[in-house]
Amino acid sequence: MRDRLAELVRSALSDAFTFLFPVDCAGCGVPDVELCDACVASLAPDLVSGVLPGCASNVRVSSGVRFEGAPARIVRTIKEDGRTGLVRALVPVLDAAIRRIDDTAVLVPMPTSRASYRTRGFRVPDLLARGTARPTARWLRAVRRNRDQRGLTREQRAANVDHTLRADAAAHGVRVIIVDDVVTTGASLAEAVRALRKAGARVVGAATVAATPRRLS
Repeated sequence: MRDRLAELVRSALSDAFTFLFPVDCAGCGVPDVELCDACVASLAPDLVSGVLPGCASNVRVSSGVRFEGAPARIVRTIKEDGRTGLVRALVPVLDAAIRRIDDTAVLVPMPTSRASYRTRGFRVPDLLARGTARPTARWLRAVRRNRDQRGLTREQRAANVDHTLRADAAAHGVRVIIVDDVVTTGASLAEAVRALRKAGARVVGAATVAATPRRLS
């Protein structure tokens, strides 16, 4: 509850700051607008799908857009500048990816590290999942630290996140979709599948706002 309240306060302050102090477009830098029409148009869902590596039963991941150009810059702006009001523009993109998989499953956001949460004060996957107004449960938590994934190969990423997550027993028997902002190799999502299945959850897929070119190759 405390984390939820902190996220709400931060989001409200971000919106107020944007109102009081003009900002540039998060996607292209055009002044005095949060998102210009062209960057809003770049968020029109153009679904990308694939199969998560290392998962039995061919668990699929569905992404709303490609992580490039304006969509990539918008996601980075949310994370790096704390402009959480931009999440609203990404929710329809995620929702389209979710509908491709299952329209009734419970959403389980990917957890973020304690260090990232302390730095940002919010969790992007949580904000996105709740923004869809679908049933959402934080049933995943990190139990072991892993090093930064940037620059690692697919195999190194898989080894880096292996057995870093644990799922709550409340997930047992529930149909779930794992939610994240971006998928690169799929290693972290595959680890989430493993943890949720160990807890007895029925994982029907994973959904993200965007997929990187590496994921598409």
